[in-house]
Amino acid sequence: MNQNNYLVIMAGGIGSRFWPVSTAQKPKQFLDMLGTGRTLFQHTVDRFKAICPPENILVVTSESYTRLVKEQCPELVNANILAEPCMRNTAPCIAYASYKIKKLNPNANIVVSPADHLIEDIDIFQKEVEKGLEFTANNDAILTLGISPTKPETGYGYIETTDKDADIAKVEAFKEKPNLAKAQEYLSQGGYYWNAGIFFWSLPTIINAFEKYNPKLAATFQNDFDKLYTKDETAFIQEEFPKCESISIDYSVMEKADNLFVQKATFSWSDLGTWGSLWEKSEKNELGNTTNTQKTNFYESRNNLIHTNSIKKVIVQGLDDYIVVEANGTLLICKKQEEQRIKEFLKDMEG
Repeated sequence: MNQNNYLVIMAGGIGSRFWPVSTAQKPKQFLDMLGTGRTLFQHTVDRFKAICPPENILVVTSESYTRLVKEQCPELVNANILAEPCMRNTAPCIAYASYKIKKLNPNANIVVSPADHLIEDIDIFQKEVEKGLEFTANNDAILTLGISPTKPETGYGYIETTDKDADIAKVEAFKEKPNLAKAQEYLSQGGYYWNAGIFFWSLPTIINAFEKYNPKLAATFQNDFDKLYTKDETAFIQEEFPKCESISIDYSVMEKADNLFVQKATFSWSDLGTWGSLWEKSEKNELGNTTNTQKTNFYESRNNLIHTNSIKKVIVQGLDDYIVVEANGTLLICKKQEEQRIKEFLKDMEG
């Protein structure tokens, strides 16, 4: 195991598209969404244990979730659990972790991963992560994983490459989430990949990128660099982190960089961002229904997802393509094709 390998896990989201199971108090990354006995966050840590030691894993999360991180993965170093006082998107999150790593190891080679993705074919995943880390260890390059699309997906951003035959190729452009016609065009043309949000770079590469493309953000952490890993760190973060611009790493760095590459991934992947994506990855009966309880009976129903934490028996008759979820005192019944409105429903309930 390479002691210079570091992992940054981004675990600060609230998972509102998985409401009402996922809540601001306990979001989806800290839940056992797959019925495996392990949470999505724990699965993420597990996937990287063969790649970097536990002391080289940093988790950036909300200060509200640090207790959950410690409870679910007690093997992690407390000082490597980075508590954000507020949400500021992925660029400040990654900058904070990068400058912490700079304090530990100037020769670090880093992989950044979300905490809530579903990745199958773990052996293949680990080999491809090691390949990516080897590439960035030997090149001044920002590398992102691209997932070969299996369908014209409109819910993901895309990466266009300059060489659709190479395993690792220069990035031509990032593409926003397309409409169906454009997604079909990407699929037929080839050379377009889903943006998995998994990144690789050496520490010098990412620090130089922040200094070049977002110097204000870089200065926030460089000016008080000596406070990291000291008793003054918490007060510094409480004061300065909320002042950071809320901006994604894509807009802050990736779309400006000229040393950007994409590595084609061959493992099965889902960002598990919606109930619909969970339905797609779940085991179903012959009519396409899936449920997390043995107490559900389906009649004349197809392609539904039923998720309940109660002891009630559930009987579903005559429903096609629906999401039915009961959790935390709320019952949600929603057409799968309308699930993008769940955030709207949550906002109305809170209002």
